[in-house]
Amino acid sequence: MGKLKTVQHFFSLVKFSHTVFAMPFALTGFVWAWHESDTGEFPWKVLLLVLLCMVFARNAAMAFNRYIDREYDRKNRRTKNREIPAGIITPAAALVFVVVNCILFCLTTVFINRLAFYLSFPALAVILGYSYTKRFTSLCHFILGAGLAIAPTGAYIALAGEFALIPVLLSLTVLFWVGGFDILYALPDCGFDRENSLHSVPVAAGPENALILSAVAHVVSILIALLTGVLSNRGLFYWTGCAIFAGILIYQHAAVSVSNLKRINAAFGLMNGMASVCYAIFSITDILVYHSQ
Repeated sequence: MGKLKTVQHFFSLVKFSHTVFAMPFALTGFVWAWHESDTGEFPWKVLLLVLLCMVFARNAAMAFNRYIDREYDRKNRRTKNREIPAGIITPAAALVFVVVNCILFCLTTVFINRLAFYLSFPALAVILGYSYTKRFTSLCHFILGAGLAIAPTGAYIALAGEFALIPVLLSLTVLFWVGGFDILYALPDCGFDRENSLHSVPVAAGPENALILSAVAHVVSILIALLTGVLSNRGLFYWTGCAIFAGILIYQHAAVSVSNLKRINAAFGLMNGMASVCYAIFSITDILVYHSQ
């Protein structure tokens, strides 16, 4: 029972449920690679390796972020009950967890292909390095976006063994989508960040302008998703997924205002998870329908 409780604590530490943000885009990139390869049988083994890479990389990134930010989390009323500041998980245990997941991530890429292995090191540099960026740049939101944006291109490379335009566009969609919603997520901490010399768009531009910049980022994300559909000649299912994705992002901005930040957590979690999942389901369905014809 104690071991199960420990596992639950580590799942909570890395917010395992938030895997839903990048995972659907990774699956889209993977299915797109399979569609282009025209190999017939679906490569379940490679897909399993990709999923393991995503879990290990995200575990490492989130645990490292909690480790690096532990003193700030202890000071912040919103985060003081997180596992490390609350004493549930020790900093040393969190760091060991990070190292183990980094090793497992790199080892797993060895069984995918050479390019995936070579790229595993810069990928780790991005997703771990993000944790430091709030100390010196307001662009930290988009560096987080870049970390999650690795997923669709990485999944494509795992099967195709090379870069291609469509998965890169998928990654850009993720970059601006995540950057936009992370700006929203930073709004409630604007005062705390300013007092502690931490950087964010809300601190640099003010809450009102931050909302505008978040909306601009989401418009760019939607436009790139539309461009992806045009260039790849996608069908009705894809455009339906795009419409739902865009609709959810628009709803978020309609629901959040500077005078009403209580909905931010709901917008961050449920709405963005739904946006990612819906986009992926309809995109993959469109690819599979086209693949079978």
